[in-house]
Amino acid sequence: MVTKVVFKGQTKDFAGPVSAYDVLKELRFDGLKAMVAVKVNGEVRDLHRSLPAGSVSLEPVSPESADGLEVIRHSAAHLMATAVKRVLPDTKFAHGPATEDGFFYDFAAPRPITEEDLPAIEKEMNRIVKEDARFERTEMPVPQALQWAQREGGPFKRHYLENEKNSVVSFYKDSDFIDLCTGPHVPSTRWLKAFKLLKITGAYWLGDSKNQMLTRVYGTAFDSADRLQEWIRMREEAEKRKHTRLGKDLDLFSTHQEVGAGLIHWHPNAGRVRYLIERYWYDLHLQNGYNLVYTPHIVSEELYRISGHLEVFNDSMYGALLIDEKPFRVKPMNCPGHIMIYKTGVRSYRDLPLRYAEMGTVYRYEASGVLHGLTRVRGFTIDDAHIFVAPEKVEAELERVYRLGMEFLRPFQFKDVGVVLSTRPAKAIGRDEDWERATQALKNVLQRLGQPYELDEGGGAFYGPKISLNIKDSLGRSWQCSTFQFDFNLPERFDLKFVGEDNQVHRPYMVHRALMGSVERFFGVLVEHYGGEFPLWLAPVQVAVFSVTEKEVEYARKVADRLRAEGLRVQLDDGNDRISYKIRAATLQKVPYMLVVGAREAAAGSVAVRERREGDLGPTSLEGVVSTLKEKSRIP
Repeated sequence: MVTKVVFKGQTKDFAGPVSAYDVLKELRFDGLKAMVAVKVNGEVRDLHRSLPAGSVSLEPVSPESADGLEVIRHSAAHLMATAVKRVLPDTKFAHGPATEDGFFYDFAAPRPITEEDLPAIEKEMNRIVKEDARFERTEMPVPQALQWAQREGGPFKRHYLENEKNSVVSFYKDSDFIDLCTGPHVPSTRWLKAFKLLKITGAYWLGDSKNQMLTRVYGTAFDSADRLQEWIRMREEAEKRKHTRLGKDLDLFSTHQEVGAGLIHWHPNAGRVRYLIERYWYDLHLQNGYNLVYTPHIVSEELYRISGHLEVFNDSMYGALLIDEKPFRVKPMNCPGHIMIYKTGVRSYRDLPLRYAEMGTVYRYEASGVLHGLTRVRGFTIDDAHIFVAPEKVEAELERVYRLGMEFLRPFQFKDVGVVLSTRPAKAIGRDEDWERATQALKNVLQRLGQPYELDEGGGAFYGPKISLNIKDSLGRSWQCSTFQFDFNLPERFDLKFVGEDNQVHRPYMVHRALMGSVERFFGVLVEHYGGEFPLWLAPVQVAVFSVTEKEVEYARKVADRLRAEGLRVQLDDGNDRISYKIRAATLQKVPYMLVVGAREAAAGSVAVRERREGDLGPTSLEGVVSTLKEKSRIP
């Protein structure tokens, strides 16, 4: 057996079996000690695993890389399982994968594992790290592996093996724990020094509520203690910014059991912000040639049968209402209503592209277990638009939609906007050739714009592929926001037509697009992005005015009236509370500016200015404050 290794421009033959570690050591690669794994022909593998025969290319995998972190976290899951086996010896093990920001393992323990157990498990993990136990890979035929599962692996491992399609499976052993696993792993436990166990939840075996409830222990791991501490700091900051917490603290929204789960009540403070966002949205659309429309909240079921939603989307739709002995549905989406408006007249190529936009409230039945604050709800408003366009103009229109999406997001000051192209899902309607043509059109648009993108295979809508704009908030977290979807199916299903320049009848294409996704979710993201400190142009209350004593009440009211006359959102507190209490209350409500009016200010026609972050800014003339706040209140 001969292995021809290509590494950093070098090519050398090795008599096998030989590992990547042996090869790189012989090649005197000075970065070997810093590697957690290696890429072999693009596949991440253990450093000590034997290389295949034939020609192979090697690439180092460093601990701080995405691949390296995944290997570290997967190994940390095994480390945790090893510790649990020592702390609770009769535990049965299900599975323990790496996740986007950590790892978890599902256990069936002899007694409930609680948060109080985590310090003992972490302590044992640290002992195993000091043991420098090597991660050793072995392989065995499935029948032999089933005997192992019957003897000591338990029912969960037996389930995996009984459904295994390969004839041989791999195991990994570290210290006294062995696990059915494909790997890869770090060379030894000494690499796992920066980890933390986070929380415990319940998880049904295989995600099925009919199965046994297991204990899921979550943790995270990094390549260094500094990166772990920074992640913990960011996690604590994210906890402070949770929109569900700030929603109560800032009196923004509520849900009520008497009304129904996932149905949001917008309070006045949030209502003001929503109005400001929607006003900006409406102005932008009118400037960009959109027509504003409004469609009913209940729709004949037949419309959704034609569209295909009933076939593909039925589980997420509310049940039928019988009206005049015919089934109706509360609408789960707005597109069929816009199609009905299109069909009310004969359309010419001169009318196209025809752009309809609606703040359309829809209702979808989400499982109660996934409902969360404003980001997963059952009733929400989509800032929807549907564009009917001639086939030869669709790419130009998609470019226009993309630019509008970027323009809309600009004043919210997100850190970054990433682009994802999603292709045909498993549940889809339409011909393969139409999907290929539509997907290529989206690729062409992104290439012409010079916009890099990620590919999300199978993530498109059931009627067409889509482009998503994923925003990064102030903590660097990514959220899917704007979506632009190419649709060749609904025009066909609803028999949409237009008269072309050649006086012949043609079929238009549709573009579905939403810039926020939903108003509720977008608002929830903004609350966390700003940490509740909305910028001046969006703040529900821009200025709080305080009188120091009863003698200044009349002047304080004049100040508030003057600010309101200039269109500023003002809160007047002319009560008898101490000024320190008034300032503290407004600070907790994250009001951007506070104007304090005492005897000196009343006599001089001025105000004492405080800013929520900078504190006392000193006395300023009233007209000077009005001018400054008006200028700063503009949409950036």
